[in-house]
Amino acid sequence: MSFARVRALVVVGVLAVAAVVFVVVALVRDTQGGAVASGGCPDGSVMANVTLPDDPQGVTVKVLNGTDQPGLADNVTNEFKNRRFKTQKPDEAKKKVDGVAIMTYGPEAVGSAWLLRAYFLNQADTQYDAKRKGTVVDIAIGSQFQQLATTTEVNQSLVELGEPVLPPGACAAPAKKDDKDS
Repeated sequence: MSFARVRALVVVGVLAVAAVVFVVVALVRDTQGGAVASGGCPDGSVMANVTLPDDPQGVTVKVLNGTDQPGLADNVTNEFKNRRFKTQKPDEAKKKVDGVAIMTYGPEAVGSAWLLRAYFLNQADTQYDAKRKGTVVDIAIGSQFQQLATTTEVNQSLVELGEPVLPPGACAAPAKKDDKDS
């Protein structure tokens, strides 16, 4: 055997021993022994659906008019209908809204509310209610509202927003498998 071949075998041997030592040290010093994913929430937390809807048809919206402008809730409801959202009958807000809009939602609608934020270019105030039931997102339109975002603006806003964030006191519900994944 030539000297170059012996030298190469020694280098490979040293690298193999170093790799084995590295793996053994990593396993011995691992501090995550009790950190097994249980799929449950800590006490006092609620399960929240943070899955971003693929299709607006999976999102239900109820628009409330928080301004003095008559018919605004009807107009915005129709805009959401034209964008394929499920809508409920529009109504008047209990109090006037100064900003663009206020979105109120519960744990089952976290992902839906995240999508709807993009339609307001992240200018709407959000109010998460952990005790609220159902998947409907209430949107009280405010005096600074001008129009819903275009498709391009929504997509850009979603990129800026990133993935939905868990509200305080909530943990992520397991993602539902689509039939096409099976």
